[in-house]
Amino acid sequence: MIGKLDAKLLEALVETLPLEFSIVDANDKVVAWNKHESRIFRRAKGVLGMDVRKCHPGHSLSKVEEILNGMKKGTLNKARFWIDLSGKQDAKKQKVLIEYYALRDENGTYLGCLEASQNITEIQSLTGEKRLLDSE
Repeated sequence: MIGKLDAKLLEALVETLPLEFSIVDANDKVVAWNKHESRIFRRAKGVLGMDVRKCHPGHSLSKVEEILNGMKKGTLNKARFWIDLSGKQDAKKQKVLIEYYALRDENGTYLGCLEASQNITEIQSLTGEKRLLDSE
């Protein structure tokens, strides 16, 4: 990163990003996440320091394991998929994009993984163009 951010500005930045993320360290422990109150995939605060495998449903564990192993071996830097989530019974399905990114230092050493999720339903419906400060 070019430049420096103080802690207050950095916290405002990560809470303002238009996506939610979780960070897992090189030992597969959950170390941080943003947007605690408005997350698509909520986490209890007790998850901090827990193995990331305990945060995923059983049917997806083999894929999570495959992603993490590939990142640790250096054969995978990114994994992307999307799912349809149903909200309340009357709500329409929401399209959620989920991406995993390997976190590496300047020498390529694996430091952990960033899991980023975003509801892209509204983005998918965009058509034409809207210029800066055009009215809705």
